Amino acid sequence: PLLPYEACNLGSINLARFVREQSPRSEIQGSPPTTTGDASPSHNTPSPAATNDTPWTDRIDWPRLADAVSVATRFLDDVIDVARRPSPEIDRMVLGNRKVGLGVMGFAELLLRLGIPYASDAACDVAERMMAFLAARAWETSSELAEQRGVFPNWSRSVFAKRGQRVRNATCTSIAPTGTIGIIAGTSSGIEPLFALAYRRTGVLGGQTLVELNPFFERAMQQRGEAGRRAIEWALEHGTLDGCPDIPPAVRELFRTALEIPPEHHLRIQAAFQKHCDNAVSKTINMPHQSTPQEIAAVYRRAWELGAKGVTVFRYGSKGEQVLQLGADETAVQREHFSHCDPHACKL
Repeated sequence: PLLPYEACNLGSINLARFVREQSPRSEIQGSPPTTTGDASPSHNTPSPAATNDTPWTDRIDWPRLADAVSVATRFLDDVIDVARRPSPEIDRMVLGNRKVGLGVMGFAELLLRLGIPYASDAACDVAERMMAFLAARAWETSSELAEQRGVFPNWSRSVFAKRGQRVRNATCTSIAPTGTIGIIAGTSSGIEPLFALAYRRTGVLGGQTLVELNPFFERAMQQRGEAGRRAIEWALEHGTLDGCPDIPPAVRELFRTALEIPPEHHLRIQAAFQKHCDNAVSKTINMPHQSTPQEIAAVYRRAWELGAKGVTVFRYGSKGEQVLQLGADETAVQREHFSHCDPHACKL
């Protein structure tokens, strides 16, 4: 958590942009670090999980990702110096600790491109290795900045001084929700799974409602001919592929959405990222409308057991107005509630 009067400049890297379409079979320089439980850099090549015949690690452009992390870390440090703050107290704390929070977005899209289901052990492996690599490079860059520009002013009273680690920033990583910038970047939010394959986004662009169909899902279904066309129509009505005929189980598993993924898998993904993240990881645990207080309490308890610094639970339909709603026509809660009503009744 931030100290009184502190601020942390946030930035996010779109992980989906670092997937190689065709992976070279030769050894890749700048391969991901082994996950040793800390953010110290390691250049040993891991034994990665495989997707089809190609290890997923061979499909990541690690050198380009390393460059992006370095540039982003330097950029966030620069922002501290050029930004204007509203009070001397905030100025003193921000300049004294120079905290930055570089994180990620597009994790769900990354998994789709790799062909890895979100609710899987392989996805947890991807999460931990990607975040370990990002954190290690961010701290390397902060050390380089310390040599060029000096350590942060409060360094002598910090844990870094005790272990002789010269760094420019008191923290380097944090994972934000990226709900808005994810839209701008055209990718999935933060480390969240797809909320739905098709959904209504309300209260945007001056109060308009936008109907969105996930473009990756749309392209994948277009390659399946008539069955894919029916799947798109199903998703537009229901928001998911649950119950859709003619779609193989493996495809349904790959395109499982937030409400279809058990809380345990949500939390395991969060824990994998949190292991190598200095600040908190933003994560929403989506739960069905009928979830009980006991089930929700169990999620918070499990999050604590896994080492999460914070967690949000959203019970679908618990608010009269919500930003994201399933399908293009009406919400799942509305369909459930009104299925027994007279068809001519007004839906208030």
